[in-house]
Amino acid sequence: MSQSENKHGPTQIEELYAIVQGWVQGVGFRQFVVQQARALHLRGYTRNKNNGDVEVVAQGARPALEQLLEHLRQGPSAADVRHVEAEWRTPGEAMSNFTIRW
Repeated sequence: MSQSENKHGPTQIEELYAIVQGWVQGVGFRQFVVQQARALHLRGYTRNKNNGDVEVVAQGARPALEQLLEHLRQGPSAADVRHVEAEWRTPGEAMSNFTIRW
């Protein structure tokens, strides 16, 4: 069976769009997101926003995306996450890996 199938048929791919607010730049937050997302076999990207927030776009199975969302709410030890805005979307751009965008 392929990664996108299970015994019940194809797994529905969803997209999580999240904005992480707080002390999240300059503390290794983007690298933390990449490590967590890759461990969960997700695709997408993370990047800093000009206002100090961090943006995350992740694609994959809903349970893995929900796990990533929990990681975003915690952040790495040096971060101080104040709020995470999350939106569930239909995947747009096809992505093949999880990366940091500039």
